[in-house]
Amino acid sequence: MPLAKFDFIPGINKEGTAYTAEGGWYDGNLVRFRQGHPEKIGGWIKDSVNYYQGTGRLLHPWINLAGTKYLGIGTRYKLYIQEGNSFNDITPIRTTTSAGDVTFSATDGSATITATDTAHGAVEGDFVTFSGAATLGGLITAAVLNQEYQIVTVPTANTYTFTATATANSSDSGNGGGSIVGVYQINCGLDTYVGSTGWSAGPWGDGTWGSSTTLSSTNQLRLWSLDNFGEDLIACPRGGNIYYWDNTNGLSTRAVSFSSLTNVNLPPTQALQILVSDVDRHIIALGADPLNAAGTARTGNSDPLFICWCDQENHLEWEPKNTNTAGSLRVSAGSEIVASIRTKQETIIWTDVAMYSLQFIGPPYTFGLNLINENNSIMGPNACINTPKGMFWMDESGFYAYSGSAMPVPCSVHSYVYDDLNHTQSHQIFAFSNKRFDEVGWFYCSQDSTTIDRYVTFNYENNSWAIGQLARTAWVDEGIVDYPRAAGLDTYNYIYRQEQGTDADGAAMDNVYIESGDFDIGDGNQLQFINRIIPDLTFTGSASTQTINMVLKTRNYPSATLTTNSTSAITNSTEKVDIRARARQGVLRVESDSTVGVGWRLGATRLQLRPNGRR
Repeated sequence: MPLAKFDFIPGINKEGTAYTAEGGWYDGNLVRFRQGHPEKIGGWIKDSVNYYQGTGRLLHPWINLAGTKYLGIGTRYKLYIQEGNSFNDITPIRTTTSAGDVTFSATDGSATITATDTAHGAVEGDFVTFSGAATLGGLITAAVLNQEYQIVTVPTANTYTFTATATANSSDSGNGGGSIVGVYQINCGLDTYVGSTGWSAGPWGDGTWGSSTTLSSTNQLRLWSLDNFGEDLIACPRGGNIYYWDNTNGLSTRAVSFSSLTNVNLPPTQALQILVSDVDRHIIALGADPLNAAGTARTGNSDPLFICWCDQENHLEWEPKNTNTAGSLRVSAGSEIVASIRTKQETIIWTDVAMYSLQFIGPPYTFGLNLINENNSIMGPNACINTPKGMFWMDESGFYAYSGSAMPVPCSVHSYVYDDLNHTQSHQIFAFSNKRFDEVGWFYCSQDSTTIDRYVTFNYENNSWAIGQLARTAWVDEGIVDYPRAAGLDTYNYIYRQEQGTDADGAAMDNVYIESGDFDIGDGNQLQFINRIIPDLTFTGSASTQTINMVLKTRNYPSATLTTNSTSAITNSTEKVDIRARARQGVLRVESDSTVGVGWRLGATRLQLRPNGRR
């Protein structure tokens, strides 16, 4: 009896029906294609047992002159620098009160404390640190009060509440005394994108009844841009101020606003994004506030198409002069700069309607701006990634690549991704590179989700696509870090070391599978008996006994219901699996079981067939 060999085309193809995907793969999860063959993706483990607060939206690694590795982490709530296993909180301070400006009140039997501070400017989720407080008289002691707290509610412009580490009793009737100082960190942002300014924009209860909401960094999805200027860190929450962390001051110090730096001259007070140009070393602020007409101060009002930069190698000088290279220009097409990314020879900038190239040209203009394409935009600020094979990004119409010109990337899962994409949360999309496997990918929110839960990847060496379910909100490829690092979306927020091992932080990965499109058994005309499967796979995990399940499903017509004929456990020693099936079409599925330490790579499976007539 003949053996039929099934060596499927690499990549998932969901642009048609399962039958039109004959000869290829139709579905999968947590599987990639390497050298044309499917394999289970690498596992992940926690990079540290410690976790951070808020959804991680950006990771930025660098090394100081002493060889110390840092990882900058921008979250919804805070700004961190990870060094070793420690997350060092460098979140800038918004304001510090005078002694006695803050007072407390407590209710017997409750851990909720109400703080009164006139025009405090805080929003729900902000962090504040108290010092100088005295006991309220009972269980709410000075030690309980004098620490950092997260604000739970903001009933009025003059009050807010937090949850103390102790429950008040009837003796807690004081106000904490007249020496209380409140140190407020910068306002946090939102976890979801808000794209309008009218009714329903912003959190419930924000503003007065019937009033519109002005979008700012506070009531928008909190996204960060991070870059290093030498050893130091430049940070900017989208739509907010620009901050500077000085490496020489150590990890126990916080980032500070540019305007507070000694001898700084006319820095922008807000921006949509910042970056440091590669060779010429200018800090570039996009969507910044311009100078006033007299050129003596910043307006304080962001121009979403305005770009400015500091003097070369001098982060303190932002005033354009004949004696320096500081300057500015304005993009002409669109209403807002959405994203930018640095490449080796240029900086690519997207507005909501066009794509530009910003290049260093030297004095007197410093930078020149050239229109690349007026028909390309981008889904969000982090929807682009640079790779050794060029730059890739995702816009509203599809996937694109750039290496001197913008070209669409043919995609075999385009409809699947875009039909399932929550377009209202496109600003959460995060593009990533995994150069070890020649991959780029995008994490995104599925249609019914307001948090990231899916991904799509493209292998640019074999032009294959893969899909899956994985909640990662930020990613940085290996290089400065030894493995890719990713921000998880869990009960607690951890940094994960990706592509290490075969498991999900010590547990078996859930729902790992690859499933073929319908293939004709024989010529598809006659019914065929299938009486043997001869598997071809390699195990790559660490478990002493490794198994996967190989499933054969069949049907006689494309519209018929699939019947599962065999589910067989396959090991390294499995030579063949005897089965009994009779059909015209088949589907092959390979799936992981619940065993830890199992990795696998699939080759060309063969089926033993015997004709059985036309009926």
